[in-house]
Amino acid sequence: MPFPPPPRALPGPRRRSLLASAAGAALLVGCSTGSSESGGSDGGPSRPSAAERVRARAAQDSQELARRYDTVIAAHPALAERLRPLRAQVAAHAEAFGGTARPSPGATEAATTAPEVSRAPAGAEASRSPAVPADEKDALASLAAAERSLSDRRTATLLRAPGELARLLASVAAAGAAHAYLLTEGDK
Repeated sequence: MPFPPPPRALPGPRRRSLLASAAGAALLVGCSTGSSESGGSDGGPSRPSAAERVRARAAQDSQELARRYDTVIAAHPALAERLRPLRAQVAAHAEAFGGTARPSPGATEAATTAPEVSRAPAGAEASRSPAVPADEKDALASLAAAERSLSDRRTATLLRAPGELARLLASVAAAGAAHAYLLTEGDK
């Protein structure tokens, strides 16, 4: 009995070649971090490595997201119990990347100061955090969109990050996707 002809190979790279390319790229990145990134031989100031820049940007992004949680909690105190655990995880992400996240403001302090700033009209100067929607459901959707966007950016950065940092980025991106789900689908 004759065997059927082998299936036609699909055009484009195969999974093995992609994995081999990614591994080769990682080796090249690991081997290329020489003296050019740690400062020249003239004793000039050293520039941060690509990994340090990615780590610093990730810490800054997490700190900004924590501030966004703070403004939503301040504008909608009824959501505080639901949002505090997620905000605490975002603060932990900032610290894991080497940043610092201030503790969330107390309920009385936040309720009296932040809502005026966070509900600035669209034409007003931009504050550190975007305006918080007046409706709680819209505020949650806004936070979910911010989490989703940041998760997508971190996922895209994975290919440029070295091993341990890539794993941390992947973990935090997955947590951000889970936060987005909890913010939008948690009540259903």
